[in-house]
Amino acid sequence: MASIPQQEFPEREYAQGRSLMGLFADLWRETQTLVHQEAQLAKAELSQKVSQVATGAGEIAAGGAVLFAGFIVLLFAAVGAIELMIPSDHAIWIAPLIVGLAVMIIGYVLLSKGRKELKSESLAPERTMESLQRDARLAKEHAK
Repeated sequence: MASIPQQEFPEREYAQGRSLMGLFADLWRETQTLVHQEAQLAKAELSQKVSQVATGAGEIAAGGAVLFAGFIVLLFAAVGAIELMIPSDHAIWIAPLIVGLAVMIIGYVLLSKGRKELKSESLAPERTMESLQRDARLAKEHAK
């Protein structure tokens, strides 16, 4: 029976002279390091996602406040319109109406942007999932 040359398996050089317990200790230490690094990646990515949620929530709050301000202006315009049912001077209610509509459009844009930031697809920890999948593939390859 022919022997297998040692150059093809460099890990044999590493394992020569080492006890089985030493190899298991190395495996345990490397596994702990891997789990710690994955936890650090997950922590960093979740921190980023929390920041994204806070930004989205701030934009929703700003959008809501601007929409509310626009609604108040529109109410003033409606009051002015009803007060001036006689069309003698339209400028008194047309100006607040235009301003109110512009403020509401700005608020709607801010609100839409904030909602987009809070979509569930953008909150998934993508890098952590990719790293875990890569680690699982590597573990399967080394187990063969």
